[in-house]
Amino acid sequence: MAAVMLATTEKESTPIKRSLRVLYADDMQELRDMVQITLSRAGYAVECAADGLLAWKRILEDPHAFDLVITDHQMPNMNGLELVSRLRSLPFLGKILVFSSGLSEEVSEAYQNLKIDHILRKPIFPYELRQALEQL
Repeated sequence: MAAVMLATTEKESTPIKRSLRVLYADDMQELRDMVQITLSRAGYAVECAADGLLAWKRILEDPHAFDLVITDHQMPNMNGLELVSRLRSLPFLGKILVFSSGLSEEVSEAYQNLKIDHILRKPIFPYELRQALEQL
């Protein structure tokens, strides 16, 4: 998932690539900073939101603005489960990764029922986050 092929020209055999657009929702500033730095260095275009409600408002502006939404579960104003549920009510075509700690079996199952693409449990090393995104 490091790059998307957009088009090739007849003169070139190398595809034209663009950076994947990521929206990361987490209420912890330190984690937002770490994810933004880690993914930006890997070539991703990253925007952050301090909670699920702010992420939801950003998505509503343009449901096609992001290729991937990464969300924490436990956040004020709107948790990750509600955010993902709302994303599924839109024509959001991107992938969804839940990046959280302490998810109960019931909450994990609820995310799976909403057809998320991956759950990544905190804490992790930055390279593990990059690997997870590449696998998507």
